[in-house]
Amino acid sequence: MSALLNRHHFTRRQVLIAGAGAAGSLVIGLPALAYEEEGERMLGFFIQINPDGSVIIGCKDPEIGQGLRTTVPMMVAEELDLEWDKVRIEQMPLGIVKTAEGFRWKYGGGQGVGGSTGLTSNWEFMRQVGADARRQLVRAAAERLGVDESQCNTRPGFVVCASQNVEIPYSELVVAAAALPVSEEPATLKASSDYRIIGTRRKTIDARDIVTGKAMYGADTVQPDMRYAVIARAPVLNARVKTFDDTKARKVDGVLDIFEIDGPEPGEPYIILASGVAVVATSTWAAMQGRAALEIEWDESPNANDSSERFWRENEEMLKGDGQVVLDEGDFDATMAAAAKTISRQYRVPFVSHAPLEPQNCYAYVKPDECHIIAPTQMPSGASRAAHAVTGIPRENIRVEMTRVGGGFGRRLTNDYVAEAAMISKKTGWPIKLQWSREDDIRNDFYRPGGLHEMRAGIDADGKVTAWAQRLASGSKYYRRPDMPDENLYQAELYLDDFPRRIVDNIRMEYFHNTIGLPRGSWRAPAHTANAFVIQSFIDEIAHETGQDPLQLQLDLLGEPRELEYSGHGGPTFNPGRLSRLLRFVAERIDYGKRLPEGRGVGLATHFTFGGYTAHAIEVTVADGKLTIERIVAAIDCGFAVHPNGVDAQLQGGTIDGLSTALGLEITVKDGQVEQGNFDDYPLMRIATVPSLFETHILNYDDVPTGVGEIGLPSAAPALTNAIFAASGQRIRNLPIMGQLT
Repeated sequence: MSALLNRHHFTRRQVLIAGAGAAGSLVIGLPALAYEEEGERMLGFFIQINPDGSVIIGCKDPEIGQGLRTTVPMMVAEELDLEWDKVRIEQMPLGIVKTAEGFRWKYGGGQGVGGSTGLTSNWEFMRQVGADARRQLVRAAAERLGVDESQCNTRPGFVVCASQNVEIPYSELVVAAAALPVSEEPATLKASSDYRIIGTRRKTIDARDIVTGKAMYGADTVQPDMRYAVIARAPVLNARVKTFDDTKARKVDGVLDIFEIDGPEPGEPYIILASGVAVVATSTWAAMQGRAALEIEWDESPNANDSSERFWRENEEMLKGDGQVVLDEGDFDATMAAAAKTISRQYRVPFVSHAPLEPQNCYAYVKPDECHIIAPTQMPSGASRAAHAVTGIPRENIRVEMTRVGGGFGRRLTNDYVAEAAMISKKTGWPIKLQWSREDDIRNDFYRPGGLHEMRAGIDADGKVTAWAQRLASGSKYYRRPDMPDENLYQAELYLDDFPRRIVDNIRMEYFHNTIGLPRGSWRAPAHTANAFVIQSFIDEIAHETGQDPLQLQLDLLGEPRELEYSGHGGPTFNPGRLSRLLRFVAERIDYGKRLPEGRGVGLATHFTFGGYTAHAIEVTVADGKLTIERIVAAIDCGFAVHPNGVDAQLQGGTIDGLSTALGLEITVKDGQVEQGNFDDYPLMRIATVPSLFETHILNYDDVPTGVGEIGLPSAAPALTNAIFAASGQRIRNLPIMGQLT
């Protein structure tokens, strides 16, 4: 990382002056201020213009595979007017500053990615960075030439003055631009019609580094005098260490120290996930060999009798009673009673693991009055809080650096592994690299909540849905969160404004919470993955039960484009007509309604997630209990695609992840222990299962982008299961599909 990009306290003018003195580079942090402290304006992002014309753009947010390391420089390069091949990017560390009012962001905004916000949170801000930097260079050129600023313009990498037939490279204007005062008024941004980089297909900026192994992940971290650690965590949920014998473990060559790690009490909020025994050694292999030689006796856990069988049985019993009514709109009871036909179905969605390719890891070096963290994290501010919680070191003295993340999907929103590493470093006084194994990762996760959904619909004589109910018994994601009242646990599981709210007039939602001991957390589009499967499956069932075409029933429900109030994440409005557009498109592309051979069928599904819209059409063959996915058509409306190649990749990846999860993934519990541990018993989808006929389409709607990290996933599973029904007549109501086809 450039030393310039690591500097902390500069006034707006000081940054420009400092940049001019560093090998002739111009370093700009714009827009000007996030806030003021002791007369100094704390700056946002940095742009570094080098003498050779190359430009370094600092990225404050982690890269978890969503493509920020390309989309961010695209936005800056567009407004700054650069040649794309002259741009590179460098990761900035966590930037927080303590003020009298608390901690504030140093770099102009929050530094975390999740909920498809990485792009949207940077959209206006980073374009403004580029526009303000471009204006600074134009002003410097105008002053040199003795002309009015209005006579100067730019072409990529140059300021041009047509009246004098002169063009000046940006690199020659560095010193002059640094000496100029900076305007307090923001520069005017380009109109979308003038874009030449944004919205065009550009190569991923560091793709070559990724495929050649040059990209650095957390697991690649090496620091001076570093020791290596692993932890033997409690195999039973919420168990604690009773006694342990480390005699054999200490005889393993390379083992340096062994000691107990205390986890939270049952029911308390998590800092780390589990109690255990830490082994520190001269290599990860030695630490793992030492761990294998440990003899640990565990205390009896209050969750020792937890099991998946018990969980699903309890959910079924709860749904026979009355739960917490969280939405009751219209006259549901009277409308249901007056319905010409009522339909009721139950759907089961299991617990699943994030299973990132890179298991959790963290480097931590805790000294008496400071701490250094290097971690693959989605939430670096959370890493700072986690390290503070277990060390007591003030957060302003905790330095957090972010590596590229080898898979996040919501798992790395939680920094329990950072807390573990900091605990071990504090205990030993050594710089520590904590490494999890694949088994550690799958058996110690914040799992996507499992739940049993009961759906009910009232249908009038014309086949119109007049009443709708969703009743859910599940383990809430919010369980064991600090300061979370029981009456709010439903909020992470049922999104009140989701379709068909404000489309069906009479609607009720009801929630039941199951306190199984499995930790729960955000998993790629959180509850949307479950609710899309349930709702889109149920609509398909309603269509077949009432003799209607599933596509036409969906289109009738969605109706024409209009803005409906949407108070959840991704709002403030939801436009069902945008889903109609996508559904029609994928149906036409896959030739929906065509006559198909016996055993072949097409399924459709759509969903609105975190501000974006998607639809899937999937064609399958089911023969002799074997499923073959023949064709996939996926379409996305993310407003405006800033980096179309990246959007395609996200839509492809989300679709594959959704299908992989639907086909064979489930976390189960027996005697308080997670039964899965690696990819042999948690089988991800293989490449041969993905058909060659797999097309993705981007249907821009306007010139305002939404995030795409989650929206490609939710509608994939119901499109697949609806296709299975169309092909075989067999309805899949319980996920995963594995073993249900006959």
